Amino acid sequence: MIKVAIVGSQGVPATYGGFESLVENLLGKNCPDDISYTVFCSGLDMPDKRPEHKGGKLKYIPLHANGIQSVPYDIMSLCRCLKGYDVILLLGVSGCLFLPLFRLINHTKLIINIDGQEYKRDKWGKLARRILKTSESLAVKFADTVIADNKGIQDYVTETYNRPSTLIAYGGDHVKRTLPPGFDKTVLSKHGIKQGDYAVSVCRIEPENNSETVLEAFSRTDRTLVYIGNWNKSEYGQNLRKKYSKFPNLKLLDAIYDLDVLYAIRSNARMYVHGHSAGGTNPSLVEAMFFGIPILAYDVVYNRETTEHQAYYFNNAENLIKEIERTDLDGTSMKEIAERRYRWKNISDEYTALFRN
Repeated sequence: MIKVAIVGSQGVPATYGGFESLVENLLGKNCPDDISYTVFCSGLDMPDKRPEHKGGKLKYIPLHANGIQSVPYDIMSLCRCLKGYDVILLLGVSGCLFLPLFRLINHTKLIINIDGQEYKRDKWGKLARRILKTSESLAVKFADTVIADNKGIQDYVTETYNRPSTLIAYGGDHVKRTLPPGFDKTVLSKHGIKQGDYAVSVCRIEPENNSETVLEAFSRTDRTLVYIGNWNKSEYGQNLRKKYSKFPNLKLLDAIYDLDVLYAIRSNARMYVHGHSAGGTNPSLVEAMFFGIPILAYDVVYNRETTEHQAYYFNNAENLIKEIERTDLDGTSMKEIAERRYRWKNISDEYTALFRN
């Protein structure tokens, strides 16, 4: 039995982001018999504190997993991994300032998914960016294996650190489901939208996700946009909601975690708009690809690599308006790419191979 500790996610059951969805799908039916997982979770973000989930053991740290507390959260988790594990899977670089000391006293196999150049995100100040960049360099230096979730990130690691990395993306087929008869019609009716008559976007409301660019573009058209996100999480989101909620074609919905409701909204959309400009392979983009609808993605290398250069791309509101108004958009290739590259069983097998080796 190979004992694997997973550090760096908020915890499971997944209700937050990409790392949490990764952990959720490493557990359960995708977990082989010779792998035993222990997942370190936030006791503040996961208040029910269940002892196990899908066969994995859960242990709790009394801190938030994100924001300023992410650094001590990861460090405390690593301190509880000093003994008893064959592999440590560290998700993100927040706690990697601790690695020089940690590696002096612990030589467990360390696999680090460095995420997507976190230090470049607009939400961080100069000091935080410097700390995150240093953390990233230490992650690459001290990891036995570095995981890049996107070819763009893999190339960055090679060029910046002269270090090879293993390319493993995220899965997205967990979004597929069969809904009860009439369920989707009820959901669409509730939000005042019609099948095939709207665009949809799902993301955290942050500057690097180009939320204002997307809203501004649609506000200058008569096309309906359903924009789902955490509007009240920051002043940025609150200001955008106040500014754009006056437009009748913009439906600004709070975050939705019910996958059935999300399925009903995404599967009946005319197109998906993806504004992320930072990170690597964004889970929300991979998920959207499984619906086989046209995808309008912000024009950065990460999104082009994820979609194999076969989506439609924009880099400002004017470009996006032109794409919105097109009548020849086709999403067939998105579904083919998703089925070929982003199935969770395959992703789990790739992680398992690293653990076994």
